[in-house]
Amino acid sequence: MAGGLKEVKNRIVSVQSTIQITSAMKMVSAAKLRRAQDAVTKMRPYAEKLQEILANVSSSLDSSEGVYSAQRPLKNILVVAITSNRGLCGGFNNNIIKETNRILAENSNSNVHVLSLGKKAFDAFKATDAHFTDGFGDKPFGIFDDLSFPNASKIASTVMEQFSDGRWDAVHLVYNQFKNAAVQIVQREQFLPAVPDESEEATTSNVDYIFEPSKEEIVNNIIPNSLKVQLFKALLDSNASEHGARMTAMHKATDNAKDLVGELKLQYNKARQASITNEILEIVAGAEALN
Repeated sequence: MAGGLKEVKNRIVSVQSTIQITSAMKMVSAAKLRRAQDAVTKMRPYAEKLQEILANVSSSLDSSEGVYSAQRPLKNILVVAITSNRGLCGGFNNNIIKETNRILAENSNSNVHVLSLGKKAFDAFKATDAHFTDGFGDKPFGIFDDLSFPNASKIASTVMEQFSDGRWDAVHLVYNQFKNAAVQIVQREQFLPAVPDESEEATTSNVDYIFEPSKEEIVNNIIPNSLKVQLFKALLDSNASEHGARMTAMHKATDNAKDLVGELKLQYNKARQASITNEILEIVAGAEALN
């Protein structure tokens, strides 16, 4: 019985150590979440307004007028899968990987490649034929080591250059959009070609713009900037979603560990009481035997 008591006691100590780790990770994620949430909240109004302007400009142009709005038969497709570099954040990464695999299945007749911005996506697709890194370095997920607009612009510029060269006929972004600490929404956005959504066109078609200098120059400047902002916003959304998902996962892990400690302590007390009772019975039996 003593061996059993020692084993339960060791489990209690182990789970209590786990509680300390998960609680610390929860607090760290909460601190990082505040900064990440502030960054994406400040970015969204600018990105949404720029998308509105882009919708109006694109609606007044033919697809042949812009190199980034040209629509071609879908033979080569690039999927930019944005995940995290670390785990312990619930289904955050698995949801992106599942959505990416869904795109691969839906476009089985096309040549689909995956650019992984995040180590978890990189590990998931590096052994597959869809894995793609040409022009982005061996480890493109390094973007999260220094998440900034200039670094995001480099990736966006490379994608746009490959699209203009005819390497890709369409580019899609797959990422988690931040709603709150407990909710992350998987988003699948068309990155290229840059064409307005029907909903955006319906709400902004009455706006009349005076183009100065020319439509061509507007296309050559606003659309590339808008695409860079779109990618950067997706990265910020994913970054905030990661910390929110990890904070929620660590909170649940801490609660579960506390419940487990309570059950182990109850088990320990029952086993200890049973051991004491057995010792008393042995003493009483021995005394009666002597009498």
